[in-house]
Amino acid sequence: MKKFLLIFLTCITVVAGAQKKDPATKYANLITADDMKQRLYFVASKEMEGRETATPGQKRAAAYIEDQFRSFGLLPGNHGQYQLHFDVFEDSLVNAGIEVNGKAYELDKDFSINVGQSNNATYKFSEVVFVGNGISDSTHDDYKGLNVRGKVVLALGGQPQGGGRQGGFRFGNFFAKADAAQKNGAVALLVIATNFPHTMKTNPKGNMYLNAYHPVIRPNQYSVSEEIARAIMGPDYDVAKAGKIEPKTYKANVMLNFEKASLNLQSSDVLGVLEGTDLKDEYVFVTAHYDHLGKRDTVIYYGADDDGSGTVSIIEIAKAFAKAKEEGKGPRRTMVFMTVSGEEKGLWGSEYYTNHPVFPLDKTTVDLNIDMIGRIDPSRKIGDSTNYVYVVGDDKLSTDLRKISESVNKKYTKLELDYKFNDPKDPNRIYYRSDHFNFASKGVPIIFYFDGMLSPDYHRPTDTPDKINYKLLAKRAQLVFYTAWDMANRNEMLKRDLKLD
Repeated sequence: MKKFLLIFLTCITVVAGAQKKDPATKYANLITADDMKQRLYFVASKEMEGRETATPGQKRAAAYIEDQFRSFGLLPGNHGQYQLHFDVFEDSLVNAGIEVNGKAYELDKDFSINVGQSNNATYKFSEVVFVGNGISDSTHDDYKGLNVRGKVVLALGGQPQGGGRQGGFRFGNFFAKADAAQKNGAVALLVIATNFPHTMKTNPKGNMYLNAYHPVIRPNQYSVSEEIARAIMGPDYDVAKAGKIEPKTYKANVMLNFEKASLNLQSSDVLGVLEGTDLKDEYVFVTAHYDHLGKRDTVIYYGADDDGSGTVSIIEIAKAFAKAKEEGKGPRRTMVFMTVSGEEKGLWGSEYYTNHPVFPLDKTTVDLNIDMIGRIDPSRKIGDSTNYVYVVGDDKLSTDLRKISESVNKKYTKLELDYKFNDPKDPNRIYYRSDHFNFASKGVPIIFYFDGMLSPDYHRPTDTPDKINYKLLAKRAQLVFYTAWDMANRNEMLKRDLKLD
């Protein structure tokens, strides 16, 4: 019995000594599957309404994150405030109409309009220029010999088909037609479509956008029915569909009316700061986006994995670091925990931050970005898919990154680090699709953690918290914690010795 007691006490002493030498494990173990689950069921709840940028649901999520950061004792990261606000604009349709030779046509029955790309205007034209497929580039020009400056142009829809003059062209999409109309000075574009009347009504709200001012004004862009095309072109339209009529001008009295109201909304990033010690003027960022797609009518896109999983990981990692500092084991470098919005709109929140940094980017040693780490990739056929994470970007910008990442993982979490999405030929272009990229584009080394779950629930209402593997989620978050711990406490900042691809 005495021998057993001696062995037991020796083991306790060894464990205690190990924890004293390496406290990281003690604090990483505060990141638990149960805590993750509790938080994610709230972040991805009905109350958050899908957390779409610049909506009440997004603001509720931001308030929750701010409250958590405050409860941990993190300092506000934006000059005394936790939230860094940025403007978001959204257009709302007021009225739209088309008349041809005195006959009025109906929205959705006979025409539709690009609300976001069009401008308030009432135009009255006495002629319309038919421009064939409406293409104008280095290989083909339907506008050759035409003067359409200040005019309305009419173009065939879709891509050119068949042989002859139109054969082989595969770039005749709506955006190319709009670009060509703009380049040639047209003020309005009518593109003929065959799918009228529309079964889905025009959304009176246009897409959100980040910048209210633009270097050029786009032509107003309408899709119009074949009936409108015939009202303008007469019997020529049916001949034109076969590609047998060259561009020409038609006499027709056409009125185009469009009116919208523009709303100035706001969204925000949320920043919590844990001040470092002897290297406090250098920074380690841990980031994730907390926005998602919101709701369509009454259908909520919950965004549990994308990116509720990253959001709750940030909160749990921040909690662990805060506890370490409370117990005298705080990081040498300053930790910045930032959740951003607008990612689903085009990486807006991280773009805004990196263009208006609160902390110097040249003193930001790394950004560890988390976007979807709660699921298992059903297409992964190698290794142990219950014990992996995709690591992206660790081979870019700094030769230090992979060595640190792999040594930390080998020492602590022993996950399979899968580099599938580091391949420059990756058709998904994952490296460019989350918030780390805005840091990388400014020269800040990054690592992006990702589960690869691009189907079947990606960007669907079925991305719900009941489908998360919480044990694996916690383990992946622990890997990020350990990596951040190393980078916050090592003697030197990461080298920046590689060029951005």
